[in-house]
Amino acid sequence: MKRSFFQSRKIPLAWLLLTRQPLRLLVALAGISFAGILMFMQLGFRDGLFDTSVTVHKLFDADLVLISPRSKSSISMSGFPRRRLVQAMAHRDVIGTTPVNWNFLLWRNPESLSTRSILALGFEPGDPLFKDPELRRKAKALTNPGRVLFDKRSRDEFGPVSEWYEEGRLVETELAGKRVRVAGLISLGPSFGADGNLITSRETYLDLLPGTPPGSIEIGLIRLKPGSNPEAVVTSLKKSLPNDVAVFTRESFIEFEKNYWRNSTSIGFIFTLGAVMGFVVGCVIVYQVLYSDVSDHLPEYATLLAMGYKLKHLLSVVVREGVFLAVMGYIPAYIAGLGLYSLVRSSTNLPIAMDLNRATIVFVMIFLMCMLSAVLAMRRLVDADPAEIF
Repeated sequence: MKRSFFQSRKIPLAWLLLTRQPLRLLVALAGISFAGILMFMQLGFRDGLFDTSVTVHKLFDADLVLISPRSKSSISMSGFPRRRLVQAMAHRDVIGTTPVNWNFLLWRNPESLSTRSILALGFEPGDPLFKDPELRRKAKALTNPGRVLFDKRSRDEFGPVSEWYEEGRLVETELAGKRVRVAGLISLGPSFGADGNLITSRETYLDLLPGTPPGSIEIGLIRLKPGSNPEAVVTSLKKSLPNDVAVFTRESFIEFEKNYWRNSTSIGFIFTLGAVMGFVVGCVIVYQVLYSDVSDHLPEYATLLAMGYKLKHLLSVVVREGVFLAVMGYIPAYIAGLGLYSLVRSSTNLPIAMDLNRATIVFVMIFLMCMLSAVLAMRRLVDADPAEIF
């Protein structure tokens, strides 16, 4: 079997062509890395938005969730009659329920006295709310009126609440214009919808919002017997309960919230568009590099064609240049992405981290970006006519 010219001589022609002009190579790698960093950040923020929008949802100790059909998302919750939970208890697979009030209230920073909206959850301290076993112990302090559990991962704008509490200081401030005392700390985390969170009893919650009907709640948590089929129970409850309540499994409730941010707001679209723009910018940069390389060495390519070497062998050189650029440009983009994710986490408390799925997606996008650019640059080589060049 006859071996090709490049196979027999093993000349790293693609590598030599790329490194012949180091400055051009560095500019190309900087452009590819920038495009990769842009894609990493845009996709990271998009995924972080979806994940943090359900920070609290994931922690609920529930198999099923009831909400009002008028509720659009966690930032726009409507109330429904609490008695729907009592009716749900009639189902043979339901073993417990927890009524939850959910609203945004004005929190006064105890240090600067500025105000900021915070997500407040009200529940019966003796009922299960989150999966965290420590919450049941801490919730006992909420039986006293005017007590709250503050999320220590809330943004700094709410004040040095966790620091003061851990120092043993008495932390009191105003919530919805009324005096409250921090009786403990919890760890939930902020989201794009809420910069901070706190938990209190329904008694305190109704005192903070006197206009709220005592029989109205925003979320109803339902726990099922072990081995029950949540989907079957959802179907059964939808038939037995009035249409003033919507029934979800815990997973579909989480997806309901994500869909709001994904489809009903422009935020998800903007971040996706940013990633696409990074891809386009990278394509332009790589195309210019490869096109210039082919143009600069067109006489040499034409000479090889005139000597009888096949066009596919020369085209493979351009393809290999694209592969080298993809790999060399991805590595610094990945490293920079790790650093920027760490910076975002420390600055915003948002759980944005590198994962295998996103790292793979960005590498594939960079690889396709370089391959597409190589294909476009090949047209200059295909059109090369040895007779015209010489």
